[in-house]
Amino acid sequence: MKTASETCLQVPVASRLAHTGEYYFSRKLRELAALNAAGANIINLGIGSPDLPPHPSVVAALSASAAQPTAHGYQGYQGTPALRGAMAAFYQRHYGVTLDPASEILPLLGSKEGLMHIGMTFLEAGDVVLIPNPGYPTYRAVAEICGAEVREYDLTAARGWLPDLDALAQTDLSRVKLMLVNYPHMPTGASADAAFLTQLVAFAKAHGILLVHDNPYGFILNETPPVSLLSVPGAREVALELNSLSKSHNMAGWRVGMLCGRPDLLADVLRFKSNMDSGMLLPVQQAAVAALALGGDWFAELNATYRVRRELVLELLRAVGCEPAPGQVGLFIWAAVPAEYADGYALSDAVLAEARVFLTPGGIFGSNGLGYVRASLCQPERVLREALERVRVTIPSVNS
Repeated sequence: MKTASETCLQVPVASRLAHTGEYYFSRKLRELAALNAAGANIINLGIGSPDLPPHPSVVAALSASAAQPTAHGYQGYQGTPALRGAMAAFYQRHYGVTLDPASEILPLLGSKEGLMHIGMTFLEAGDVVLIPNPGYPTYRAVAEICGAEVREYDLTAARGWLPDLDALAQTDLSRVKLMLVNYPHMPTGASADAAFLTQLVAFAKAHGILLVHDNPYGFILNETPPVSLLSVPGAREVALELNSLSKSHNMAGWRVGMLCGRPDLLADVLRFKSNMDSGMLLPVQQAAVAALALGGDWFAELNATYRVRRELVLELLRAVGCEPAPGQVGLFIWAAVPAEYADGYALSDAVLAEARVFLTPGGIFGSNGLGYVRASLCQPERVLREALERVRVTIPSVNS
């Protein structure tokens, strides 16, 4: 008797997915769920999904709008004028960047969606994309799915996790169409100052490269004012910027992002995007308007919570012999692993097995991350204290 797999139609997977596996955290969360189902009670310090709620005014705006019978239909592909206006006001207030809400802002269903829209709009076979190593794994996936060639640029602790633009300029950049950059940087938490961003814009102009700046982390544990790449003179000629409410406003699951930049480039992206979705739910848009209007008190309270958590996570990482670099920005702590472990995977496996605490191995972000682990601040203080206690009583390096 034939099995189901023998009788079912076999459908070959498209070649565009030949080099793209399931997203690491999609697989890892399934593994952790299986361990928890077996009674393991894993403390997950891997994912940067804020556990705190949005401001009450945001939830109230959602609820009030959702109660309206006319709020549930299809929406425009460019978002409401109110949402684009709120995004423009946000950029003006926090970055000193003036944007035309009618033509220089495109709301997104999350900035991760925007990465794929940009790739599908501008990339094709034969194009080269510069991506950071280490860097967000989705950058590579987008380039590969779009049929482009991936070329990594190295980021190292010795250079403050900034690319060596002079060294890059000595390479063949003739086929490079797009360069992905991300500051404050994930996973390392490194920042880029105005001087470097100015050099970056000059580099892109000199070589005819479109910069795509992914900028969701600037409001979390940042001791300096957040910076937009679009504030650099001349940047709009060569750059697009992605931003998001996921981290800054505790709205990761709401999927509210934005793409900012030149009107003609955004119009090109809209050609693709308008074929992929039917607009953002109106109550979510109106809630986002409320979120974008929040002032400094919101960020001060948010960061006060994260500062307490950061100290506990730093203590946990040091307890297993890691060396976190100072001055990191964002929802994570990036730390070099001690010599007794082969790499971040080995340390992550040991801490998971012995303490039932999950740390992200840095190697998932690229070869330059192999000697590191990343820990999230997105757990309540009581959970972080429990994780610290587990590590203290179970990890051999602590007790030696």
